[in-house]
Amino acid sequence: MSELVAISNRVALPSQLQGAQGGLAVGLRAALEESGGLWFGWSGGVDERAGAREPRLQEANGVRYATLRLTRDEYERFYMGYANQVLWPLFHYRMSFVHCTDARLEGYWEVNRLFAGHLLPLLKGGETIWVHDYHFIPFGSLLREQGVSAPIGFFLHTPFPPWDVMRALPDHARLLRALCAYDLVGFQTAIDRDNFLDCIAHMEGGHIRDREWAVFDGEAARAGVFPIGIDVDDVAVEARRGFNSQQGRRLQESLQRRKLIMGVDRLDYSKGLRNRFEAYEALLERHPDYRRSVVFLQIAPISRGDVAEYEEIRQHLEYMAGHINGRFAEYDWVPLRYLNKGFHRSNILGFLARSDVGLVTPMRDGMNLVAKEFVAAQHPDDPGVLVLSSLAGAAHELDAAVLVNPYNVDEIVHGLDRALSMPLAERRERWHAMAQALRDNDIHHWRTTFLEALRDACRHSQSEAP
Repeated sequence: MSELVAISNRVALPSQLQGAQGGLAVGLRAALEESGGLWFGWSGGVDERAGAREPRLQEANGVRYATLRLTRDEYERFYMGYANQVLWPLFHYRMSFVHCTDARLEGYWEVNRLFAGHLLPLLKGGETIWVHDYHFIPFGSLLREQGVSAPIGFFLHTPFPPWDVMRALPDHARLLRALCAYDLVGFQTAIDRDNFLDCIAHMEGGHIRDREWAVFDGEAARAGVFPIGIDVDDVAVEARRGFNSQQGRRLQESLQRRKLIMGVDRLDYSKGLRNRFEAYEALLERHPDYRRSVVFLQIAPISRGDVAEYEEIRQHLEYMAGHINGRFAEYDWVPLRYLNKGFHRSNILGFLARSDVGLVTPMRDGMNLVAKEFVAAQHPDDPGVLVLSSLAGAAHELDAAVLVNPYNVDEIVHGLDRALSMPLAERRERWHAMAQALRDNDIHHWRTTFLEALRDACRHSQSEAP
């Protein structure tokens, strides 16, 4: 197996991997430790010193880590500006939150060019390169410009928008052309893949070949569907550890035998938190029997706090939490526990393991691994119920969950009521179906199928070459 080089916006360094990491961090750690390789990306730091331009190198468990810092201007234009105030809302269909400027657009390309240039000296030859997510869409094309001929794949963790949304992006042709420089472009769902192919088909100079190859100005990339999974056994072990931890026992004692509804999300407008709070208030209003018998714990660490839209939703959720508690709380019961901080991964999984209902209702999501972790954390003999947005990528696999439309508050209320009152036999049946889906498509399956498809795409491209 050739050495793997992974590129992502944030690199989870060895000291951080056992902390509050999940999703991409956990998946890439396993892939890199198995094959050996390099994890390259942004350190998360901002530094104006001249020495900040040199990558910081570390090594652990056979994996090399190389991170760069950004200047304040690069951080504002690339990360806060184009990545998170243009691409993120665009890819989640939230057009009113898209704020594009020429400075942000060029800052995005400049940082991609900077990072590509710093990666080149670290390549030994013979690697397989795997680029991740919307921050680094141009990365592969910039490596190709520098003569890199290695297999290069790209995986998008977010949704991909349809043509009518994508074409609102200034200079969208440049971004679509960059995607076609990869050998393989992977998406979470067939909807996302088809949206991408449709965008290419609408471009002058673009067409689709053999139903899965996107061809644009002579560049051809295979498009595929690779829904990301989790390490089921690892989640179960960490959930047991968190369940029996001091924090887990404290949570259980505080509940006083009440049922627990739990949500875990970054504080983000795409996660559906406003409608979720509204639905919980409506549940208590319409079903008085749940008062004093349930607790809703919502953990929502603050992210991108410098963006105005995020500050607005934070203030609104704080108001809603105070309103709900002020309306329904008793001297010995607080219905909503709303926490703007993160926890160690094992504690989060332990909390999920103690939950009777996992409430995961994003307005749109590429996958949402919290939904999968909730299922994996449950005890098979007495599992909780997953209430899941039908617009999350996870809904394509976890169709035994109670699926709801996150835009319909009444539907969320009905889903919560159904979950809280569901008999044990039905809970077990639903859990077993979802647990099997998790094992059939775990993180190892995701990694191996993507890398195998990347190798196949490269062989096909070579056979098609004149």
